[in-house]
Amino acid sequence: MQVSVTDAKGQLTDLVRRAESGEEVVLTRHGQPAVRLVPVKRKIDRAARRAVMEAVRASGRAKATPGPSAARSQDFLYDEYGLPK
Repeated sequence: MQVSVTDAKGQLTDLVRRAESGEEVVLTRHGQPAVRLVPVKRKIDRAARRAVMEAVRASGRAKATPGPSAARSQDFLYDEYGLPK
């Protein structure tokens, strides 16, 4: 989509929304392309998001170390009747 700079002044909000959604917006001056509106952060598609999540999960599995059972980790705080010491 090409829009003159003069016309863009009145519809800047709409042009920014379009650029954020992935549409190419080019502002022209005297009929010649001057600037292109692009989003600062690109939206990540589902496949890329899934790949990142799988990498995080794999990293977590690799760093996990066996330790004491979480169910029994606080037993030292209580007596044989389940009351605080």
